[in-house]
Amino acid sequence: MAVLDSAPSGDELPGSGRPPEEEVPRYLRVAAELRDALVRHALAPGGRLPSERSLAQRYHVNRQTVRSALQLLREERLVVTDRRGTFAADGPGSGGGPPPPPRAAPSAARPVFPGGPRAAEALVRATLGWEPPPAALAPRLHLAPGEPTLVHRHRVLAPRGPELQRAVSWFSRVALDEIPQLARYRRSRSCVHQPDLRLLYHWMHQAGLRATHRESVRVPPGGPGPTAGGTARLSVHRVVSDQHGHVLEVTDIDFSAQEAAWTYEYSL
Repeated sequence: MAVLDSAPSGDELPGSGRPPEEEVPRYLRVAAELRDALVRHALAPGGRLPSERSLAQRYHVNRQTVRSALQLLREERLVVTDRRGTFAADGPGSGGGPPPPPRAAPSAARPVFPGGPRAAEALVRATLGWEPPPAALAPRLHLAPGEPTLVHRHRVLAPRGPELQRAVSWFSRVALDEIPQLARYRRSRSCVHQPDLRLLYHWMHQAGLRATHRESVRVPPGGPGPTAGGTARLSVHRVVSDQHGHVLEVTDIDFSAQEAAWTYEYSL
């Protein structure tokens, strides 16, 4: 869910907001290193990336991990792959064709699920699991009472540990049927730690879903709650629907108003 880099030594950088290396999936670490090189043009625009074997040796991972990292960068339109190899996408690759338009990383170019760019670049704890939604939500999600569905729990922590933001998202039957990147989780009902759903809204667009969302923002009564550490809280309730009015996901986000401001733009 987050764009997370790691220190070369594997230790947390003081005050950096980055998690210890072992807590971030390996393919995300490889993708982050390559993304940084692409954005800084350390890899020349239109230039060819090293082979999968070379990247696997460089990052001490297997080739499947490299393939997963490259697939993420392809979804972000930062690289393109053809029969000759993988190339930086903002310049000519092979065949001398015109260069594709440059693309920024998701945190700068697209809305990032669930909590916006700042949350995507912070210290994150996230899980995916299967749970029945609250009874009042089941009909909206096109689920039978007590029927489990995919639920995403997401926490954003400050560098020193206090919780800044907490979110929970419930996915509908329609979302699981129509979005391939979510549907694949049907095959495994075990809990997934640190899942990468940053591109969820882009996946909706790829699936032909013209997503619209409605958000309500409020100050809950009763003072500090789950995001203890601030004297005020803000709560955001988001409902994302497709062009037919079918609910795709419902997200509740709660965060410390002293630590963050809610600014969110969403358009496709």
